[in-house]
Amino acid sequence: METRKILVTSALPNANGSIHLGHLMEHIQTDIWVRFQRMRGHQCIYVCADDTHGTAIMLKAAEQGMDPETLIAGIKDEHEADFRDFLISHDNYYSTHSDENREYATLIYNRLKAAGHIKVKSVNQLYDEQKSLFLADRFIVGGCPRCKAEGQYGDNCEACGATYDATELIEPVSKLSGGVPVLRESEHFFFGLSEFTGFLRTWTRSGTLQDAVANKLSEWLEQGLQDWDISRDAPYFGFEIPGETGKFFYVWLDAPIGYLASFRNYCDRVGAQRSAGDGPDPQQGGVDFDTFWRPDSTAEVHHFIGKDIVNFHALFWPAMLSAAGFRTPTRVHAHGFVTVDGLKMSKSRGTFINARTYLDHLDPEYLRYYFAAKLGGGVDDLDINLDDFVQRVNSDLVGKVVNIASRCAGFIHRQFDGQLAAQVSTGLHDELVARADTIAAHYEQGDYSKAVRDIMAMADQANQYIDEHKPWLMIKQQDQRDRVQQVCSDGLNLFRVIATFLAPILPVLAEKSARFLNVSSLDWAQLPTALTDHRINAFTPLMTRIEGPDVEAMIDAGREAPPPTDKPPAAAQPSTEDSPPGQTIEFDDFAKVDLRVARIVDAQTVDGADKLLQLTLDIGSEQRTVFAGIKAAYEPSELIGRMTVMVANLAPRKMRFGTSEGMVLAAGPGGSDIYLLEPHAGASPGMKVT
Repeated sequence: METRKILVTSALPNANGSIHLGHLMEHIQTDIWVRFQRMRGHQCIYVCADDTHGTAIMLKAAEQGMDPETLIAGIKDEHEADFRDFLISHDNYYSTHSDENREYATLIYNRLKAAGHIKVKSVNQLYDEQKSLFLADRFIVGGCPRCKAEGQYGDNCEACGATYDATELIEPVSKLSGGVPVLRESEHFFFGLSEFTGFLRTWTRSGTLQDAVANKLSEWLEQGLQDWDISRDAPYFGFEIPGETGKFFYVWLDAPIGYLASFRNYCDRVGAQRSAGDGPDPQQGGVDFDTFWRPDSTAEVHHFIGKDIVNFHALFWPAMLSAAGFRTPTRVHAHGFVTVDGLKMSKSRGTFINARTYLDHLDPEYLRYYFAAKLGGGVDDLDINLDDFVQRVNSDLVGKVVNIASRCAGFIHRQFDGQLAAQVSTGLHDELVARADTIAAHYEQGDYSKAVRDIMAMADQANQYIDEHKPWLMIKQQDQRDRVQQVCSDGLNLFRVIATFLAPILPVLAEKSARFLNVSSLDWAQLPTALTDHRINAFTPLMTRIEGPDVEAMIDAGREAPPPTDKPPAAAQPSTEDSPPGQTIEFDDFAKVDLRVARIVDAQTVDGADKLLQLTLDIGSEQRTVFAGIKAAYEPSELIGRMTVMVANLAPRKMRFGTSEGMVLAAGPGGSDIYLLEPHAGASPGMKVT
């Protein structure tokens, strides 16, 4: 197999906030691909950086009473620590506020200008007189000029999806001062993107993009590309345009150039280390900037990004690179957004989870596995269902994979002094090894969910093999001792194959497994060679179960406190319950709740759910399906025919088991002490409860 030279990047996190689940999904997705390529023996370099420029950074620094350089330095330290603790294997994590980035931004701009691709135009912009600056789109809100929806940002409407210029907003308001901005004319610099329509029509259909992304971009191309405004007026935190006063490069010009700058910094750093004799393994080959970025390069460049920034990476970026004499990306891997329990991440619900909040409560490999189990090769959104998250990690990793090792290791260590049998006696080992190319293809295509599905099927087969032979029974018979050693040795060899396939996703589990198996590493190339007549180390737990309270604690820690109110607190009322009543609400809010009498016409257990029952409720005009966490308190059969009260106007909630179309009311401390609220005698289904 020919060794590939691959440069990989993730989109640059903005230095205006902490790393959250959205960033983590992308960096975990990238890191799995990078680790897989390295396991296959390829030279794969992974670089990234903080995106540090723009008005938002400048304003945040001013709010905190510091200069922007101090702000971004502190944020970079935080970001690097979060990524490191999530096992992200960046070879270089840098900053767009660097000498290298200034150098390449200037070089590319000058080449574009010399080739006639830079144009100067006068534009009308909204200006905040109180703050003395031109307003970026994100700092302007007003009415949508298409659908009239209020509170929309200055570039697109979230209500109808329309895009427009900020100057078209109805009654625009500055988010910075609350004042009404005024129109001012300014001279701006544009990259002639419209000149590259033909080039981009070909490039976007060259196999560089997923089909769905190429199809979306074709709409832009058919509508006709507009020249791209690449300048901003002072005051602005960024690089000043060479030869101009008070004009700065727009952040989206120098942000992707940050890929080049971070790689340049890596090349220089590695070169210096090698000169000193302490650099990376020279057998991996030299790291030369031009080898990767010259137009005729045979090396590969892969960008992993979110679908919301495809236009920058698949239109502006390749056109700019090509015009400036650099190679274009080999492939742009776009992904969808992250939701939690079917909804956008929310601070009020505690589901806008920062990396550090997660790490304070849970093992990073749980999330790495869950993301991998749900990531395909397309651009679909990825939903984190917290119940599914707990169940899948506990069932797959602890109940299946680690279980293989734990149930075999004790026999080998206690009964046979850690010595494995001299051979493998089952053809299942070679059968699993033979699937290596299929697993590799899934990883290569970014279809991790298929890889996980196939690997878990292997774990099922390995556990079935052990179950069929029952070493815990055989060990009781003296004449079966050798057979126990053989079966458990087989099981551990099957575990080794499975753990090797999972290593790009679970690097710590792979390292622990290698130490337990007494090998230097889990090597893809060594898969066909089983461990025979080999001594293993004593087994220690490789992974523990997720506990529900830990997930709940994480959500509570991430939940944003309600804003303070000037209203006096409601008078406290005596309570006979052990716990205090919750936060008070206004009567108008309570009046919105539609409570209805419902008859339970069917009740069933839910496969894979510890607490849920599936109820079919008759509310007179229709029947509803509701999932209720009352399994510990009621047998399904005793609920059928009973009356209860339900919230009938609760928005449907998609769950792993189906869609819940309401909520039944119950009381009690939980567990087996849950009491359904029942209406008075004579109430009929559909009757409103007041």
